[in-house]
Amino acid sequence: MAQNETTVTGFVLLGLFPGVKHADILIGVVILIYAFALAGNSTLILLILVDSRLHTPMYFLLSQLSLIDLLFISTTVPKMAIDFFSGKRNISDTACGMQMFFNLMLGGSECILLTLMACDRYVAICRPLRYSVIMSQSVCQKMVMGSWAVGALHAIVQVAYTMHLPKCGRKEIEHFFCEVMAVLRFSCEDTSAYKLTILVVGFVILLIPLITIFSSYTIIFFTVLRMNSPKGRNKALATCSSHLMVVGLFYGPASFTYMTPGSSHSALQDKAASVFFSIVTPTLNPFIYSLRNKDVWAASRKILQRCLF
Repeated sequence: MAQNETTVTGFVLLGLFPGVKHADILIGVVILIYAFALAGNSTLILLILVDSRLHTPMYFLLSQLSLIDLLFISTTVPKMAIDFFSGKRNISDTACGMQMFFNLMLGGSECILLTLMACDRYVAICRPLRYSVIMSQSVCQKMVMGSWAVGALHAIVQVAYTMHLPKCGRKEIEHFFCEVMAVLRFSCEDTSAYKLTILVVGFVILLIPLITIFSSYTIIFFTVLRMNSPKGRNKALATCSSHLMVVGLFYGPASFTYMTPGSSHSALQDKAASVFFSIVTPTLNPFIYSLRNKDVWAASRKILQRCLF
């Protein structure tokens, strides 16, 4: 064991707004955003579950995205809020490892799921006659299970290696949750090779799905342009534009964090990017998919009528 390795267990999370004036107002805003995320994603899951017209592959995948977003934002915001109001910012090694695991697993699963949703739209628009065969219920279930499995495997490997490394110094994490690169800064060993591995894995987990998504949408775009029906063309474009917006919101900041060297951005930039893809994006996703979706609005009206009458 290295001489300067600390014997203190656990870490200290410095939080999202260390030393900021009126941080209580900012935390209140974050909690309000969290409430919107809970309400939006829970409502969308409920609508898809109870309305038989939404029992289609597209909405099944969308319900899984809402579930991931619901869990994703819940891995960080409650702990951050509790730490702020209690004044206790410490987190044990076990809790840190668990938070890191769920964050990586859900982030990886969302990457895969967004890719599968693009593939679903490709089959629906470019292979409509074979859609029911290709996107059967069993296939959809296997796709979703695969996305969760890939995310979990990726998280297990990353967390197991990161947490077993000996840690040195004052373990104060300049972040609002246990993020891999932030925790690696306390390692007593040289982690340059491992950081390079994380960068490569980031390219695989993020870049390959991103290429698949844009390849699918390039083909979809040319197929839509050849459609004779303006109504069908507008409906296809509306669905695809919502998904592309969600992809941009998630992949933009995630790519900045995990596809660029850690030395090229500051702790403040890391936190800003993390806020965007782990708090803001899960909140906006259900509203992006719902606002221009007639099926979801119809399901909402149906539920409201049942409740009121």
